[in-house]
Amino acid sequence: MSANQSPVGMQPTATYDSAFLKACRREPVPHTPVWFMRQAGRSLPEYLKVREGIPMLESCMRPELVAEITLQPVRRHRVDAAIYFSDIVVPLKAIGIDLDIKPGVGPVVAEPIRTRADLARLRDLTPEDVTYVTEAFGLLTRELGATPLIGFAGAPFTLASYLVEGGPSRNHEHTKALMYGDPQLWADLLDRLAGITAAFLKVQIEAGASAVQLFDSWVGALSPADYRRSVLPASRKVFEAVSGYGVPRIHFGVGTGELLGLLGEAGADVVGVDWRVPLDEAARRVGPGKALQGNLDPAVLFAGREAVETKTREILDAAADLEGHVFNLGHGVLPTTDPDALTRLVEYVHTRTAR
Repeated sequence: MSANQSPVGMQPTATYDSAFLKACRREPVPHTPVWFMRQAGRSLPEYLKVREGIPMLESCMRPELVAEITLQPVRRHRVDAAIYFSDIVVPLKAIGIDLDIKPGVGPVVAEPIRTRADLARLRDLTPEDVTYVTEAFGLLTRELGATPLIGFAGAPFTLASYLVEGGPSRNHEHTKALMYGDPQLWADLLDRLAGITAAFLKVQIEAGASAVQLFDSWVGALSPADYRRSVLPASRKVFEAVSGYGVPRIHFGVGTGELLGLLGEAGADVVGVDWRVPLDEAARRVGPGKALQGNLDPAVLFAGREAVETKTREILDAAADLEGHVFNLGHGVLPTTDPDALTRLVEYVHTRTAR
């Protein structure tokens, strides 16, 4: 164990006693920690300024730019953790998949993956494929000091959905057709993606991530039975692959109220909850031994200060008896959100929950 690691593996010593990591470990905290999904970018004018004229995927591969964007919400909002600025399709691009992120659309794959022969295009990811990630993490951990840095990746189901559909989808018809029509090919596809995802998370942890989050943005499209049979094994493989590092593992999906227990069962230490399920009910569904993260509706931030504080109090009250709670939105920051509303929200949660 090196001098800059905590007693639990790779977790950096400087951040070990932070409120965020204490909450993830279900330990007493000085205040409820706050961070926001998609806090790095989108709503901040300083983000728009530094990103001007630079395509999304290119911006994810410039270490100094990534570091600046990741740090912006920490400076402005005083959140308790930074989230690495990137995109879930970055590891797919890194292994040679022909894709682009089109403004107003999202990731678009030139040649969708739908046959067994297509699997050969999904080669293993190596650290050499993403040296810009390692470099950016080095810049960030030196700058952040005691503030934790969260690494992340897309979960196998969501990555598979993009690859099979060729882009964002409302109904996931091609994805489900493959899952139901050729379950062995589907299992092999998700297993391959689990290996790529795990490798990507390992690079981030070894470069200094204090925690990692697995985003399964589209998995709410599935029933619990389908999730258990067709998705859980791959997600579990990802979480098991990084379990030895000792960093908290967070799992989040949208529209996953019926899947919350299964998200925890996949191996998460912290289960992210969207705004559709109250946190006390989410805790019942998840069961003991897990911290929860969430879950203010991002749209509430447009309603004015009094409404934001009212809804925030409801969430904090629902979280009062949780084993561990990280305050977050129930999904990402919306692009037209007033940044000052986020700053006020952080201050309000910190003040109201100060012990």
